[in-house]
Amino acid sequence: MIVAAGQFIVTPDWQRNAESCVALMQEAAQHHASLLVLPEALLARADDDPDLSVKSAQTLEGGFLAVLLAESRRNAMTTVLTIHVPSSAGRAINTLVALRAGEVIAHYEKLHLYDAFSIQESRLVDAGHQLPPLIEVDGLRVGLMTCYDLRFPELALTLALQGAELLALPAAWVRGPLKEHHWSTLIAARALDTTCYVVASGECGNRNIGLSRIVDPLGVTLAGASDQRQVIFAEVNREHVLQVRGKLPVLKNRRFAPPQLL
Repeated sequence: MIVAAGQFIVTPDWQRNAESCVALMQEAAQHHASLLVLPEALLARADDDPDLSVKSAQTLEGGFLAVLLAESRRNAMTTVLTIHVPSSAGRAINTLVALRAGEVIAHYEKLHLYDAFSIQESRLVDAGHQLPPLIEVDGLRVGLMTCYDLRFPELALTLALQGAELLALPAAWVRGPLKEHHWSTLIAARALDTTCYVVASGECGNRNIGLSRIVDPLGVTLAGASDQRQVIFAEVNREHVLQVRGKLPVLKNRRFAPPQLL
């Protein structure tokens, strides 16, 4: 099947951002993609207001997702992204949603909050407390992760042990020294840790690096984006996952017990 990762610059206007998502969905559908991964925190962003994503939080029944769900009814594609959903006064939960046929078929509240490199996501965002679900896309089992989750191999391993063959990762990877190197290295590492495909979408702009990637179970980059608006595509198949796992059975060769959520 064909998978895609789309990236763009998120603006302060949620309606404009919804239109950008719809345009990327249409482009991916035209290329017959079965899965499209969009970036993290797509409601609103501003360089001069780091809290705007939380201030702009909407429920899953809000106007932003209504626009995307309407577009989702027009194709057979599964689309994965994250938005901020209100939790309590002035706070929100960074929530991944998977859309298909006009419905939210799965959601996941981000476990690992980005309290690193002088940023404190937990100041206004509440962490989730449950593992993400697996979804199935054209016979391939897909595990769901969000941005900073990439730095924690336990989550990717847990999803692979539960049957994931592809990991979908919306992200807004913040610029900084060596951060592009971290991004590419960690994506390849999680693919090799789990012998899964990884489809990682990164928001681009002044704050974030873009550089969306699709990587195979041996850590080979099948498609990569620049730092501009773009949709990238690659073909993936379950047979390749099984072949790699036959040659590199790291999931079977483990000597440690499966990770546990604290």
